[in-house]
Amino acid sequence: MRFVSVRDLRGKSAEIWRDLPDERELVITSNGRPVAILAAVDESNLEESLSAFRQARAVDAVAKLQQRSVVAGTDRLSLDEIDAEIKAVRSQRAG
Repeated sequence: MRFVSVRDLRGKSAEIWRDLPDERELVITSNGRPVAILAAVDESNLEESLSAFRQARAVDAVAKLQQRSVVAGTDRLSLDEIDAEIKAVRSQRAG
């Protein structure tokens, strides 16, 4: 997979857009860190590509929530404790 800096994206955009269909994906970097992915799509695979991208983002979001739960210690709550927390929040909203 090819990495392209934001600077190169600005300065060599015609070349990058020309190469994208063959590369399939390019990682865009800023200060050496990945910040975006450019992926080649066409009308025949646009919806499938968007669906796969959204699914990957959802999986990443769940993993981050699980990590935060472990850090906060909430991964060890019992079902009764979870139900009590939900009930408390709902009563605050209703009140």
